[in-house]
Amino acid sequence: VQLQASGGGLVQAGGSLRLSCAASGRTFSSYAMGWFRQAPGKEREFVAGINWSGGSTYYADSVKGRFTISRDNAKNTVYLQMNSLKPEDAAVYYCAASTRMFTNPLGYSYWGQGTQVTVSS
Repeated sequence: VQLQASGGGLVQAGGSLRLSCAASGRTFSSYAMGWFRQAPGKEREFVAGINWSGGSTYYADSVKGRFTISRDNAKNTVYLQMNSLKPEDAAVYYCAASTRMFTNPLGYSYWGQGTQVTVSS
């Protein structure tokens, strides 16, 4: 499966962005999807995950209550709605696909190219 992330940009603290990740190739609906982020000098960290049907989601504590992951299997797309953004949310955001929903990036076989999110204070 090929993944293409988009929707990043510059936003003020307290603002919102919605990231999208479009999939092509093999059957999208058979994959669990995850969003990760990586800030300069830091390791890639789990942000949110969703199972194949969208019926189960999981969030990092740092984004719980502010971010929402969702998917539209008919459109082969997974989304990350980010509200109440903070400067510490700034990073390159990546989408990834796996057979199961993992929080460890090593569990994901397919990755998008990343989209930059910048949050000004």
